[in-house]
Amino acid sequence: MRKISHQKHNKETFYFSMSRMLERVSFYGLRALIVLYMTGEILRMDSNESTGIYSWFIGSILISQVVGALLGDLLIGNKKAIYIGGVIQAIGALSLCIPSIIGLYLGLFLIVVGGGLYTPNIISNFGKSYLNKPKLLDAGFTLFYLVVNFGSMLGLALIPLVVGQWGYQIGFALTGILMLLSLVPIRYTNKYDVKDFQRSISPIGRRILNIVIALLAVGLFWGTFEISNIRIYQIQIHLSEIPTLNITNLWWQTINSMSVTVFALIAIVLWTYVYNCQLFKLAIGFILGSIAFAILLLIPEVPTQQHAIIYLISLLLLSASEIHIAPIIHSILTKYSNPKYLATFISLAFLPTKLFAILFGMFNHKFVDQSILGLKIGMGVMIGIGFGLIVYLIYTRRINSSEE
Repeated sequence: MRKISHQKHNKETFYFSMSRMLERVSFYGLRALIVLYMTGEILRMDSNESTGIYSWFIGSILISQVVGALLGDLLIGNKKAIYIGGVIQAIGALSLCIPSIIGLYLGLFLIVVGGGLYTPNIISNFGKSYLNKPKLLDAGFTLFYLVVNFGSMLGLALIPLVVGQWGYQIGFALTGILMLLSLVPIRYTNKYDVKDFQRSISPIGRRILNIVIALLAVGLFWGTFEISNIRIYQIQIHLSEIPTLNITNLWWQTINSMSVTVFALIAIVLWTYVYNCQLFKLAIGFILGSIAFAILLLIPEVPTQQHAIIYLISLLLLSASEIHIAPIIHSILTKYSNPKYLATFISLAFLPTKLFAILFGMFNHKFVDQSILGLKIGMGVMIGIGFGLIVYLIYTRRINSSEE
């Protein structure tokens, strides 16, 4: 652990964060409306058809991000890709105002294309703004993660309220306007020349290995949540039904969101002034997660009021775990990959997470009646990865010492 000196965040951090937050308000607000809009009075789709379209919509975004990243890295530049993607996404949102099937498909298609250009390229340029001050990468991406979460929650809360008051057309129009507004702060950011960046001094084999380890670790982290969340949600439901506690299911979710925010703010401040390597942070995150799962195993099948504090402690530990893992993957990619292809690496980082989530999700039905088993498996995976990372760090430090 080393003190950070002569490095600080700049105005570009604010501009990128503001842009991303407004885009997330737009996207998540729109996403909250899609299925309701398709099954509502205008289009009158059945639930199976609407769910299928929604699934294709979400799945297509992952593919479009890879294409958009390649275009940004190799052809049009990352900053132009952000502008073009934002405009296309805004046109897509406005197309949804057309009350027809054509408007629906056109709007969803344009949102997928625009989001594919916008997302990996803004993350890439945000990372590049820190390449000459790499010790602040963790703090910077944690701030970025925080504004993404805040924008998502704001979109889910705000846009449906607007629709309830003024209808779907106004709601979709608002998401399009917010998307256009998200491009204004990008005007004040720089266009980056990769020749100006400090390169990592680590051997290329070590850099590739660090990236692969981080991708697999983060993917497994979210994968374990797929099977462990069943038990977590069951406990939450039981506790919300205890009248003497007077804590609803919504309140538990709010507490979880608030704890993520608090730990993110603490991490941002701490990691702005004190540096430790990213893989060590990942190891700490997995160890905290395994402790949280172990605590959850202390709660019986049907929890009582006395178990609420145990559940709360586990939520706090899981939030701390999330902050040590989720933002760090982009920090690692930015530090160890070639800046010229950073958006492409970032777009590919979404794939292991999605694949592990799908893979673990395939077994969810087996853990509905055996939810504690899912929790145990999740704890085992967390412990294995956490201590595996520590062993790898010890090994690499010995190698570095022998080379010196």
